Amino acid sequence: MSARLRSRRLGGLSPLAAAATYLVLLAGALLALAPFALSVLTSLKQPVQLARQATLTWPDPLTFDNYTELLSGASSLVPALVVTVQVALVLLVGQLTFSVLAAYAFARYDVPGGRLLFGAYLATMMVPQVVTVVPLYVMFSQTGLRNTFWGIVLPTLFGSPFAVYLLREHFRAVPVELEDAARLDGCGSLRVLRHVVLPLSRPVLATLAVITVVSQWNSFLWPLIITTGPTWQTLTVATAALQSQYNGNWTLVTAATTLAIAPLVVLFLLVQRHVTDSLTATGFR
Repeated sequence: MSARLRSRRLGGLSPLAAAATYLVLLAGALLALAPFALSVLTSLKQPVQLARQATLTWPDPLTFDNYTELLSGASSLVPALVVTVQVALVLLVGQLTFSVLAAYAFARYDVPGGRLLFGAYLATMMVPQVVTVVPLYVMFSQTGLRNTFWGIVLPTLFGSPFAVYLLREHFRAVPVELEDAARLDGCGSLRVLRHVVLPLSRPVLATLAVITVVSQWNSFLWPLIITTGPTWQTLTVATAALQSQYNGNWTLVTAATTLAIAPLVVLFLLVQRHVTDSLTATGFR
């Protein structure tokens, strides 16, 4: 292998600099993954083992009693998991649908005050969530939506500023000539969006889908405030309740957090190629 080819494979860095870079990245990866590994190890222990053994000791004997308790026992998280899946799916469909429509309108239609409206909409990203919690709670309480499914999903159902911004910038990069050719064939705006623009936007849509599911799956503050009792508890609220219900039983709590994380890991593994393509296409490399 020539020196030029080796340098190209190392990104133009010398072998020593490349080795140092990989060591730093490896250290960062270990720091990021260590809490998850500790959570899994703790969840496979009994409370007595956790109290008597060192934290990083391999479980001996290895037990799945904590997971059995969470899936079929008195502390079952299955109802909360079902509610969380429903919330995530409804918000995924709602946010993608309305964000796509709004972003395409902002990208392709030049209406009076459109840029001002777009800027004002983006400015809402600067408003902390805690500022809007009390007004939203009062509104939903007065309309009878407290402790209901729609009370959980309505505040974020109709898109998000970040999603609209990202999609708008991507739609503006789609060649207008492709849309003009479709219009010459008799396609209207919705058919152009569906058959021309969206097929070219699959990586970005996959990335937004992952971001939406992860953010809603991990949402805690609003579900905690708007719901009471176990009926509409989401997974994050139910997991937090375990900490007070079983004070000190960290093996059960870490098993609950592991169960909550596992679906997100599987989701990312399924769509990681699309996420990578999206980051490459938008220049975030």
